Amino acid sequence: MPILAKRYQGILAALWLLITVPALPAAAADSDAQVLHVLNRLAFGPNADDFAYVKMIGVERYIAEQLDPAAITEPIELRFRLAQLTTFGLGAVALRQFYGPPRNVDGAKPTLDDIKAQQQRANLVFREAAEARVLRAVLSRRQLEQVMVNFWFNHFNIFGGEGLERIWVGDYEDQVIRAFALGRFRDLLFAVAKHPAMLVYLDNTQNIAVARTGQDRLNENFAREVMELHTLGVDGGYSQDDVETLARVFTGWRVNSPGSTEFPEVAAVFQGGRHDSAPKVFLGRKLVARGKAEGEQALDILASSPATAHHIAFGLSQYFVADAPPATLVERVAARFLATGGDIRQVLKTLFDSPEFWSSKGQKYKTPYEFIISAVRASALPLNNPGSLLGWMSRFGMPLYGCLTPEGYKNTADAWLSPDATLQRIDFAAAFARGGVPVAMETDGGRAVASPSRPLAVEPSRLLAIFGPSLSPETRAVVDGAPPGQRAGLILGSPDFMRR
Repeated sequence: MPILAKRYQGILAALWLLITVPALPAAAADSDAQVLHVLNRLAFGPNADDFAYVKMIGVERYIAEQLDPAAITEPIELRFRLAQLTTFGLGAVALRQFYGPPRNVDGAKPTLDDIKAQQQRANLVFREAAEARVLRAVLSRRQLEQVMVNFWFNHFNIFGGEGLERIWVGDYEDQVIRAFALGRFRDLLFAVAKHPAMLVYLDNTQNIAVARTGQDRLNENFAREVMELHTLGVDGGYSQDDVETLARVFTGWRVNSPGSTEFPEVAAVFQGGRHDSAPKVFLGRKLVARGKAEGEQALDILASSPATAHHIAFGLSQYFVADAPPATLVERVAARFLATGGDIRQVLKTLFDSPEFWSSKGQKYKTPYEFIISAVRASALPLNNPGSLLGWMSRFGMPLYGCLTPEGYKNTADAWLSPDATLQRIDFAAAFARGGVPVAMETDGGRAVASPSRPLAVEPSRLLAIFGPSLSPETRAVVDGAPPGQRAGLILGSPDFMRR
């Protein structure tokens, strides 16, 4: 057992029951409790500035502002830090051209040195994409946008650990997930289905119909996940025939060839010669055989389906309210989805206006990603080294962009709550609070050096100013009875902080 875990073993024993049993909502919430609740759900937890700001303007105005992220000015620090990332903002075509797999030159295959150099370039792109995500999650004032990026990325997950997905995952997140996170679901679905990272990840590049020879090579992976995970849900009323039909609809949706002179500005194209142009019936509706537009018609059918509305409503209610959300809430949210044509802002507004949302304090257990990001936000430490957090996410079993399967990471307690996982969180909290996680370090020739601007340790007074009134009596007694140097770690490792 790690040394830090041994040190806090007695505290864990005292608080374990509180972690495993969800906190019950109070009969009446005071203003501080409402502020914390909103910042724990619409943001990755509070920091001192946001806590004071929401107390000043009120939760209703804060929610309205967060639903319109384009009107919120981002901090200069965040904009500067993102601008320092050398590959940030490059499109899919440029990323493959400069960082993608090496190609044959004059008939000569790439050497081992060529391949190794390309892998290093791809690792740079991947690392900068991950650092951009962490920087935004911690520093952005558009916190609801960051939360929705996290939600939608898991809903439309791709694995960024290998191949072209490794260099495209950041562009996919930025140009697809982030761009439409608070827009219309139809537009988000269309962008997901047309991005080369998704076409490669779910094997639609191998989905080919050759009409002249009849040698079709259908691959149903993309079609199946579009219905089962992205839209209708596993019980959405489709059949195996619908899966095969949609696979035929998506034949010809592929990645453009490197160096192509036809549509060279895009990385994903429709190739009519690979498309099955025969008449089709999908979910009981006839499709017009018209190439790429046939696939768009199928996506329109899926985006407007009541089953899709219910599937998305359940996912959002589960994410923002409770692991087992009330059926009546899901139905209201689904009805709003259908009434607004899948307007995500309006759907979220209905959700945030609901009494179920306001009475759900403590019913959600933070994922490892949420736990780590919320600790950094609360700490007020400078985030000079965002990469230091990625290793901890991997240790917790949630590496960023590292979910192999298309369903993405779960956000329910049963996926993350266990005695061993809790010990790891306590280890992190203790190490982070005393400066053992080098987020506030800068690098000098590869050597970590302390940032001169602020101390590395987390000040417990900062945490108590935000969380003090909301801590349970048991947690507060443990914190008050501990030496000053351990108090910040105990707050961040407490059952109160692990829930949102």
